[in-house]
Amino acid sequence: MYKYFISIILLLVVLNSYSQEQKKDSLVTATDSIVYKSPYGIRIGIDISKPILKLTNNDYTGFEIVGDYRIKKNLYIAAEIGFEEQTSQEDFTNSTSKGSYIRLGVNANVYKNWLDMNNEVFVGYRYGFSLFDQTLNSYTPNVVTGEVNEAPYFPADIITTPIIASGLNAHWSEFVLGFKAETFKNFFVSASFSYKIMMSVKEPENFKTLYAPGFNRIFETSTGFGFNYTISYLIPFSKK
Repeated sequence: MYKYFISIILLLVVLNSYSQEQKKDSLVTATDSIVYKSPYGIRIGIDISKPILKLTNNDYTGFEIVGDYRIKKNLYIAAEIGFEEQTSQEDFTNSTSKGSYIRLGVNANVYKNWLDMNNEVFVGYRYGFSLFDQTLNSYTPNVVTGEVNEAPYFPADIITTPIIASGLNAHWSEFVLGFKAETFKNFFVSASFSYKIMMSVKEPENFKTLYAPGFNRIFETSTGFGFNYTISYLIPFSKK
């Protein structure tokens, strides 16, 4: 009788130990099976560097709306649409460029997020196009005597009759490097730097385009640079 009773107790102990092991294995399996999904949707914002630049530079006015749409885990379609007006003062001329622009392209995120984080370090490409007018506000004929450091015999007068060239356009490529950080849920702060290469620009008659909206200052090498500091909000449609 005692042997039978002891055998039952030993059997219960073995079954209890086996049950505990099964629970541990199930818990580990359940923990390992957790999958963090990332939100997919449209992210829309504004470039706040342009209003800040306006406060420090009375010759500039600009506004830009930015947006992107996630199509794959690390790939986004991106676009920027804006308006700029810039007055450029050179040695002999004063001119104003004014118009709108659009930049279209893609961003690739090269940063590997931890768990459910949604930050980015991205590289990208844009095709840029702008339509604008340029006004030659004033200019001074470059009169020289032929002698170094000598004043001209007949100093030139400043001509202040504006000359307006309408319907100008520019096409360019640009390469982008930047980051996006999710500071609050679905709210992002971003900064990026771009290197621009002018593909073609329509010049006004007898003058050169010094500034193209969306491209910025055009250097002699037909290149330019850009900087953006944006805030944006993600409107999520789904999670994958």
